Amino acid sequence: MIALAPLWLTLKLALSTTLILFIIAVPLANWLSGDKGSFKIIAQAIVSMPLVLPPTVIGFYLLLAFSPANFFGHWLEERFDVRLVFSFSGLLIASVIYSFPFMVHPIQSGLSSLSPSLKEAAYSLGKTRWQTLTRVLLPNIKPSLLTGIVLTFAHTVGEFGVVLMIGGNMPGKTRTASIAIYDEVEAFNYHNANVYAGILLVLSFIILLVLYSFNRKMQQTKFY
Repeated sequence: MIALAPLWLTLKLALSTTLILFIIAVPLANWLSGDKGSFKIIAQAIVSMPLVLPPTVIGFYLLLAFSPANFFGHWLEERFDVRLVFSFSGLLIASVIYSFPFMVHPIQSGLSSLSPSLKEAAYSLGKTRWQTLTRVLLPNIKPSLLTGIVLTFAHTVGEFGVVLMIGGNMPGKTRTASIAIYDEVEAFNYHNANVYAGILLVLSFIILLVLYSFNRKMQQTKFY
């Protein structure tokens, strides 16, 4: 019988990361989809870095930053009595940073594909920038929004390196399903590892199936 705590913690982390990133990514992607300047190119490079950096590199530097032995971590603990290392809060912040491009890029791509006349028409009707974004632009990029949400959720479910570096392996607190699989394999409990892995495999397949089915339905709708 496997422990369900790692699975619930994984779902909690994935849902929290996806929600936070959606709130942050929408205005950021809207800004990045505009005219390109030198600062925006730098911002795009920073957003995309988790795609090319090994998870352990990001986890290592976040571990240094969050450690009470260093300035930022010490300041958080002294000022706010907050310790991010080996905590769910630290795990959540690390997951948000590591999954950033998986939410930002699809939304940015969707916004960039829209005709500029759509935005100009909204402005001419007296819509504010926020109203234009939320009521005009976003409803026209539903597949991109769903892609960002699904990829972020699925990516967070499968995180290992960053999770291990920041959260360690604390049962009920930072021990996610991917860490549980690693533990079970090390203990030669292949049955339990297979159950955890199988659940994640089925969950990932269902998530991608929903994504592709929705996108296909949206494409078919455009032809009618």
